[in-house]
Amino acid sequence: MPLSHIEHYLILTPDITATRDWYVDTLGLREGPHPDFPFPVCWLYIGDQDVIHIGQVNASAEQRKYLGDPSKQDGPGEKTGTGALDHIAFRATGLAVTLDHLRAKKIPFTERQVDDQGLYQLFLHDPHGIKIELNFAAAEAADRRAPVMAADLR
Repeated sequence: MPLSHIEHYLILTPDITATRDWYVDTLGLREGPHPDFPFPVCWLYIGDQDVIHIGQVNASAEQRKYLGDPSKQDGPGEKTGTGALDHIAFRATGLAVTLDHLRAKKIPFTERQVDDQGLYQLFLHDPHGIKIELNFAAAEAADRRAPVMAADLR
């Protein structure tokens, strides 16, 4: 069963509009079509691909019937939550423009570099504390040196 790509991730939030606005204003995603569910949702797209789905954290009966109870995990023991998530990564272009954009919006970020993978990385957090990783080709950062270099950690 080989996997080909990530389809999307779902964020459950008390404020769909504010979450949508952050991803649109900060990362440049766009709102697009979604199924006609009988509960509030928003789908965000990169190009023609939906990548982030947003729904209400306080699920309606219809949403719980469709997705299950977000506070429980199906199976033995009924564990709470859905597991640990450290970050979501996106490939990006336009490092200089992105840096200016994040600074103008006063969005804190950290910079990292992984030379053996040819990556210059920015890490930031969405309003819910989800860490977002933006990966740029290292060539875009030819005049920069990240404060943390993977090669220096050896």
